[in-house]
Amino acid sequence: MSTFEKAFAFVIGHEGGFDLSREDPGNWTGASVGVGELQGTNWGLASSAYEDEKRMTPEVVRASLPTRVSDLTLEQAREIYRAAYWDRIMGDALPAPLALLVFDAAVNNGVGRAALWLQCTVQAHLDGQIGPITIAAVTSSANKIGGAAICAEFQAQRLAFMAGLPTWRVFGLGWARRLCALPYQSITMGDS
Repeated sequence: MSTFEKAFAFVIGHEGGFDLSREDPGNWTGASVGVGELQGTNWGLASSAYEDEKRMTPEVVRASLPTRVSDLTLEQAREIYRAAYWDRIMGDALPAPLALLVFDAAVNNGVGRAALWLQCTVQAHLDGQIGPITIAAVTSSANKIGGAAICAEFQAQRLAFMAGLPTWRVFGLGWARRLCALPYQSITMGDS
């Protein structure tokens, strides 16, 4: 199983299937509670971001995607996750445990924010896009402080951000469980 497939299995396990919670801003097409149409989230893909995510997939995949996120199959969601998140964080170039953490953050908090947390963690140029310079900084930092320290700092930055969200009151316990489980899941990423 590839690193992406392992990471996808963990992330989709946290994201789950269809959700139509009115309190979740991502479930609304306008990205705010009560704004636009309540279409929900499916396989962790929010109706508020679905059109943008579709545009990031290859044309051959995009042509087969449904109009509404609620109609997505798991296989279609996998294709979107690869193109819209995994490829954009350069998941194949990151150490597997860190790739899972960054991938999960990209899905849950946005690619740019996940990239900035990683860049801040490894003291790379802060531009919100993971590229060769960020990857080199990851390697350099891993040699200096170790991979576990990078993973811990990345998670700490993410937790501080998420705990400050106004929706923490509603979703915080579930997010905290996810953030606490991810480091344990990430250590299994190198296992066959």
